[in-house]
Amino acid sequence: MDSSWGSPDELKKTNRGRSKTNSMAKESLLKQKSPAEFFAENKNIAGFDNPGKSLYTTVRELVENALDSAESISQLPDIEIILEEITKNKFNTMIGLVDRERVDEELYDDFETTKAREKRLAKEARMQEIQAKNVALGKKLKEPPAIKSGKGRGEASFFKVTCKDNGRGMPHDEIPNMFGRVLSGTKYGLKQTRGKFGLGAKMALIWSKMSTGLPIEILSATRGQNYASFCRLDIDIHQNIPHVHLHEKRENKDKWHGAEIQIIIEGNWTTYRSKILHYMRQMAVITPYAQFFFKFVSDISEKNLTIRFARRTDVMPPAPLETKHHPSAVDILLIKRLIAETSKQTLQQFLQHEFVNISKSYAERLVGEMGPDFSPKMAVKNLTSQQIVRIHQLFRQAKFDDPSGDCLSPAGEYNLRLGIIKELQPDMVATCSSSPQVFEGHPFIIEAGISLGGKDVKQGLNIFRFANRIPLLFEQGADVVTRTAMKKINWSSYKINQMQDKIGVFVSIVSTKVPFKGTGKEYIGDDITEISSAVKSAIKQCCLQLRSKIMKKLQARERQERKRNLTRYIPDASRAIMDVLEEMAQNYEPKRQRYDKEDDELLNKVASKEITEMTFGESLSQYVEQVDYEMALEYATQSGVSEEPREPIYLRREIKRAQRERFRVFARNAIVLVRFSFDVRGRISCECVRVLPLPN
Repeated sequence: MDSSWGSPDELKKTNRGRSKTNSMAKESLLKQKSPAEFFAENKNIAGFDNPGKSLYTTVRELVENALDSAESISQLPDIEIILEEITKNKFNTMIGLVDRERVDEELYDDFETTKAREKRLAKEARMQEIQAKNVALGKKLKEPPAIKSGKGRGEASFFKVTCKDNGRGMPHDEIPNMFGRVLSGTKYGLKQTRGKFGLGAKMALIWSKMSTGLPIEILSATRGQNYASFCRLDIDIHQNIPHVHLHEKRENKDKWHGAEIQIIIEGNWTTYRSKILHYMRQMAVITPYAQFFFKFVSDISEKNLTIRFARRTDVMPPAPLETKHHPSAVDILLIKRLIAETSKQTLQQFLQHEFVNISKSYAERLVGEMGPDFSPKMAVKNLTSQQIVRIHQLFRQAKFDDPSGDCLSPAGEYNLRLGIIKELQPDMVATCSSSPQVFEGHPFIIEAGISLGGKDVKQGLNIFRFANRIPLLFEQGADVVTRTAMKKINWSSYKINQMQDKIGVFVSIVSTKVPFKGTGKEYIGDDITEISSAVKSAIKQCCLQLRSKIMKKLQARERQERKRNLTRYIPDASRAIMDVLEEMAQNYEPKRQRYDKEDDELLNKVASKEITEMTFGESLSQYVEQVDYEMALEYATQSGVSEEPREPIYLRREIKRAQRERFRVFARNAIVLVRFSFDVRGRISCECVRVLPLPN
């Protein structure tokens, strides 16, 4: 053997050394991430996809936290949101950074070569020439296309977001952990909550640290507290712990309670202005008992904006209650956690007190069904993994009563209607609230509203979606509400034109578990039959109410139109009927006893001009104004029977008796259909049956 390879013992030592090195290298590849670090790297999950949406999500999180805080102490929410735009120069001054002039222009992404500049100027000159020609021809000017500036993100915009509320406030010692530790909060548990991830303002703080590096400032006071807590902090993303800059107590002379949060982040107001305003408007719809004051401040006065969404009612929905898990909605891991956290000793007590809808007798039956290895008195802490799996399998197969909806807190049909009327001012509105229903062991309630007309409402369907009383503005097309309204409702059967009418569709879903789809949790799929059917049923109930109102409105409009037509043709009808009466009066012979005394008086009045065409027309006009003539006319048209007063008139005796005939009286603009009824004595009653307008 060649000595260069070494002896066998040396080779073994070398291989052992290599294996140790490889194992150490593998161990060094295993790394851990804190929750704050995970969300910082995957910020799109929490709605911080880009600067514009980050600004929107920050406003939304702060507003929802403020609402929860006020509602938790049954205080009518009074929330103030101020967005202050900060220019780059002002931002640099705040952080103590001195602006530096550019030295190497070609280094920047907005650098423009001489050739590119000439091309841009030539294009702008052509556009100005076209605009001048259009002005000369009187054509409508088009907005010039925006000039694209560079391929990068361009100039950053910064905003100071301030949210102030009159809620519960925060205890002094808990403020750092409430804002500086991800996945720690007060909203965890099985109950209806506005939050989607439990991050709240923590994700806004992470975005602030990533985009500006500036800390967040919190001023808070609880009820009856004679001091206010001030805290300036940021977060150590890698360790998921708060980094406190200043934490002190300040004087609170006014006994104010609530919280004021101030944070500076990078954002984009231009692209997300409409989304933020739509969010505030929809929040005012679903919470009409709250008052919102929104203000945008900029160095450019034209961009300044102030909107106040006034409170419409002082009726607040009750606070949602925390509830226990339904047996059909738990998994093995959750059962293990409940066993670890329970204070109950025996299996029967655990089943009876840690789950809903399991009584003492039913718990005994369940234990008996589990097998000989189980007994009601056995220690729940001593259950093996196999026994826990057996409990889970039985929960999936056994029958349980559905959970009640007592733990839920919907907005309320009254509040929903008020909110729609307050913000949209529609011509018609109908609302409906379903009874509690269940999917996968979780109760839910559907509230729906349909409006017609209103301000700032486009033609067609305008969908407004809410989940646990918060607006959903993104990914609307895939949502169960949108698909149901677009494809499963026959609007024409409810006298609603889907394309031309201004239709507002409002659907609010509240549940202990909202089945969001996608990482952003912005829509609810239509694959859950229970929710899809409940949404469809609620919308139909609203449509039925609207159809009744629409039919009454159409009938009133038709009656008004008939009244106008009758009034228009009264002179022609009076003239035609008076011609018949005057002809009868000319052939009247007083000596011959052909008519009753009343009939003689009528013909004498016609002959003496006491009854003329004018007096006859005046009588008809008074009748149209005073009596519900249109209803009687409609009834007469449909059934041939009329209850309206009849003026007795007479024809010559040669006309056959006991018969009915119809005459058409041709007027200038219409055909007046008149029915004459004869009796055996030769008396005739004249009825105006229908007015048929002639085409122009």
